[in-house]
Amino acid sequence: MPILDLAAQNLLSPMVLFFVLGVGLTFARSDLSIPGAVATLLSLYLMMSIGFRGGSEVAHHGLSPTLGAAIAAGLALSFGIPVLAYGLLRLTTGLSRVEAAAVSAHYGSISAVTLVAVMSVLRQMGTTFEGYMIAVAATMETPAILSALLLAHRESAVGHRSELAREILLNGAVVMLLGSFAIGVITGERGLALLKPFLVDQFAGFLCLFLLDMGLVAGRGLRDNGGALGLRTVTFAVVMPLLNAALAAAVAPLVGLSAGGTAILITLAASASYIAVPAAMRLALPQANPAIALSLSLGVTFPFNLLFGIPLYIAVAQRIAG
Repeated sequence: MPILDLAAQNLLSPMVLFFVLGVGLTFARSDLSIPGAVATLLSLYLMMSIGFRGGSEVAHHGLSPTLGAAIAAGLALSFGIPVLAYGLLRLTTGLSRVEAAAVSAHYGSISAVTLVAVMSVLRQMGTTFEGYMIAVAATMETPAILSALLLAHRESAVGHRSELAREILLNGAVVMLLGSFAIGVITGERGLALLKPFLVDQFAGFLCLFLLDMGLVAGRGLRDNGGALGLRTVTFAVVMPLLNAALAAAVAPLVGLSAGGTAILITLAASASYIAVPAAMRLALPQANPAIALSLSLGVTFPFNLLFGIPLYIAVAQRIAG
């Protein structure tokens, strides 16, 4: 499928349009909002669905050397990307060492919602992918945090080491993703058949609601903090995912993934966290301003990937993986 056709299809999908609606309503000063408890429930549902379905796929196909290679590639990307991001931020922006380290952690980790989005697009296209990419995504959550802390060299990170470890390992999104993945592996196709009406058939509707909420949140971040970011910092939030995607595209052929699996690996590398990492940075680097990293990852990089990045990453994956 030509990249322009794929981009048009993605831009006109219900999921993307609900995100755009949320952003637009925020700038229009609408009073529409998703209650916090509902937003949390939607997040847990998405993590449960993608985790369980990924585990079921692993149970169906079994473990393989490609899975080990994909996890190794994901770990290397997650740990190495913050080093590149930190260097670019320090070279091109006025961010301090601490701020640059905090932002770099967000770009080394992954966005589970961007993962959900690319999986949805691939399914709409009828493109298959390895179910164990869920496991790869889970392993890419934390190495970036450790890498960023090494870059920051903050005493506060050492002093809160036990709290930080607990925050990372017991983060709600990570726990739900890994827990559901494990249950999917244990129950396999029988469990998936039992939960299909809830976890599969209702998935698109819940995703639209969640992306509407993400649009509202991203819109508020851009509206309230956009003026303080600066052109170079905003440019970084667009350039960095493209650089990360290029790194993943270079690594993917060594792993042996399908075109769908390659697209997911590239998208994971190109995404930026706005759930797990902000919570960890709050403990590890308390002097860093969370509004900067969140405005970049959620307000700039997330919509860029959703609107333009995913079609590009899929097209690249089709080119290099056939």
